[in-house]
Amino acid sequence: MTTTVAAMAEVLRPHAEQEYAAELAALAAGDERLRPPGWRLSPWAVTTYLLGGAAPDGTPVSPKYVGSRRLVEVAVATLATDRALLLLGVPGTAKTWLSEHLATAISGDSTLMVQGTAGTTEEAVRYGWNYARLIAEGPSREALVPSPVMRAMGGGQIARVEELTRMPSDVQDALITILSEKTLPIPELGGEVQAVRGFNVIATANDRDRGVNELSSALRRRFNTVVLPVPASAEEEVDIVTRRVAQLGRSIGLPETAGGIAKGGGADEIRRVVTVFRELRSGITEDGRAKVKSPSGTLSTAEAISVVTSGLALAAHFGDGVLRPADVAGGITGAVVQDPVSDRVVWQEYLETIARDRDDWGDFYRACREVAG
Repeated sequence: MTTTVAAMAEVLRPHAEQEYAAELAALAAGDERLRPPGWRLSPWAVTTYLLGGAAPDGTPVSPKYVGSRRLVEVAVATLATDRALLLLGVPGTAKTWLSEHLATAISGDSTLMVQGTAGTTEEAVRYGWNYARLIAEGPSREALVPSPVMRAMGGGQIARVEELTRMPSDVQDALITILSEKTLPIPELGGEVQAVRGFNVIATANDRDRGVNELSSALRRRFNTVVLPVPASAEEEVDIVTRRVAQLGRSIGLPETAGGIAKGGGADEIRRVVTVFRELRSGITEDGRAKVKSPSGTLSTAEAISVVTSGLALAAHFGDGVLRPADVAGGITGAVVQDPVSDRVVWQEYLETIARDRDDWGDFYRACREVAG
């Protein structure tokens, strides 16, 4: 799959292998460490690509994931074995983001993905058929439509399975033979597809969705599980939000004055949004002096990124390009108040007992009160 530079300029969200092609090329050119079979980069270079640093020729490599280095090393080492990797965590802990960049660094292709939903069928994991050819010619290789997993097996690449626990149980179980035997039987043709060296699977699952279609013990044993935590500190979460918002701002074409978050007055608002989310999420204020009620929704880092990005769009198109409390008030209220009855009470109580009396939070309090009514 190739995409020209001109075409990429029109793409709303380039694949990781397109957006970071220069970094990947620089790492590969100077990577003299041992590479597992089928890998584009060594485990060391994959980790550098994910966490940031410099390529051997000095090319700067931007961090794609902000978090524990040991956790990333465990994930990379797992994929260097014959064990599949399960990234587990609450919404917004960058599971999908990490799986995409792992597949990109290892295989050079992040697009071999199955999106798990309640309507995902077994064909999405195994294979389907071109029914016009099937009726006209009968079962044949030409009539077979390979799934992303089947294509990854044949090409020795990484397949991604997103939201594994949202898939029906029988679809989940289609992975068991693939992961244990590294083969995909095709009974209609009396044959099978055997995985080429380099093949592996990265799956993601949401802690909050265990009750949808919980993994069987047989399937769970086929994975090494890495739990992605929420950011350990407010500073770490602010850093994540700032980086992602800047990337999103560039991709959706926000004016440069709005994209310069740190210089454009947005740093204070990002910290405020992160503080509100962390306190409501944990049920206690940052200083530990007051308990607060938690709303029903998931106030993850992903939601914080969405609130700030929407605020920047407001500031850019309806303001002076500087992110202000009024720009984030609507987004943060919408993120917190998922249930119009119970969550509204929680949010109003937080505003009156916590936000109103904080130094420099006056404009934020008034803006949120205006939105909340």
